[in-house]
Order: sequence, then structure tokens, then C-alpha cells
Amino acid sequence: MLDPITLTVGVAIAGVGWAVGRFSRRGTPTASPAPCGCGHDLAMHDPQEGICHTEVSRKSSYGLREWVRCGCRRYTGPTPIEDYFTRTILPPAE
Repeated sequence: MLDPITLTVGVAIAGVGWAVGRFSRRGTPTASPAPCGCGHDLAMHDPQEGICHTEVSRKSSYGLREWVRCGCRRYTGPTPIEDYFTRTILPPAE
């Protein structure tokens, strides 16, 4: 019913996989390229003016952290596929 050889081989494979994952040297995770100079995507930028609406944390006086507006002024990431095929309908620009 239960084959002891198959169970032993399965446990050995699982143990070797665990040991390799636990004790092997891990590479540095590859960071995805930032879509904009500030690292925020198109959803955080105003479509007409291009300014970023995200707040970022920075170090202030006495080691405290404060939230300030992102300094990005223009989205420089990839163009959305919708802009290739369709024009924006609403709201009218004129």
C-alpha cells in the first residue's frame, strides 16, 4: 500500500530542496525599472500638467520624517497603449 522506498526518495528530494534554498547564496533581487524619474507610474501624474500627485517621505530636522509632495514635473515612462489607438473623448479639451 505505502511504498517505503518511494516515501524515502520523496522526503530526500524535499530535504535537499529545502537545504539548497536555505543555505545557498541568494542573488540580489532585480528591481524593475522606474517608469518615471520619480519612480511613480502614470496613474499618479496629472494628464494635462504632468505633475506628480504622490507624497514621499523625507528626513527633516531632528531625525523626524515628514511627507512632502513629489518633485517630479513630467511623466517620462512608457506611453499607454490606449494613446496609440484612441483619442480621449471626455472631457473635451476645447
